[in-house]
Amino acid sequence: MRRIFEDEALTFMEQDRAVGSGKVLTGEHLLRRARRHDASREEDHPVAGGGLVEIVRGDDDGAPGSPVGAPPADAGPLETGTAARIDVRDPRNRHFGHIEAESMDPAMQTQDRLAVSASMRTALLVYSGITVKMMIDSDQGADLSTMFMVQYEEGGFAGAHDHPLEETYLILDGEVDAVFDGETYRLGPGDAAWAGVGCVHEFRNAGGGRVRWLETQAPQPPPRHSYRFARDWTYLEDALADERRNT
Repeated sequence: MRRIFEDEALTFMEQDRAVGSGKVLTGEHLLRRARRHDASREEDHPVAGGGLVEIVRGDDDGAPGSPVGAPPADAGPLETGTAARIDVRDPRNRHFGHIEAESMDPAMQTQDRLAVSASMRTALLVYSGITVKMMIDSDQGADLSTMFMVQYEEGGFAGAHDHPLEETYLILDGEVDAVFDGETYRLGPGDAAWAGVGCVHEFRNAGGGRVRWLETQAPQPPPRHSYRFARDWTYLEDALADERRNT
């Protein structure tokens, strides 16, 4: 997968045609087809960014793009100019978003701040010392996966549960004790983990500070029963046992 560098000019594609140009900044993510141009060698390069960009190559004159491959022999250079920064408030830019440290702080989720990113989910999910911020989902055009940031405060804990989907975790800050099907692992920055369909897993902040990781789900969660907590089935088992004793 190719890397997109900060301030690099890109041409963005929609339905195999060039629809504009722009730059991405550190902390931004995208779900958009794009191409980059190397002015020193007069050639295009396919781009993959955020792990969620389809790779295409367009014609140098800005005409509808063609499949990835060698550019036409008579292709000329792209027109030179200054690429505009992506405006994530513009509702037409629904394939783009921005996340930073303050995005994970419930105290910073004021109405004026929420307006800064109209093209992505703005609400935080906060429960039992856990904060979740959606980054990529169906709102931005994704059909098969989601990507979001997870943060655990000191003492944060998610009890044993499973999903009808796969999850991956890339730990960014702090340490977390992760349990997968009864096996416990201490995960820290740079560690990656995966939970398959039906894998019963749980997490607990293992240190004195915050834990933060990037998480993906595939396929996207179903409308119902996407989280199945073991404690619910334990409750039912106990309730049925009480019924039998009282009959």
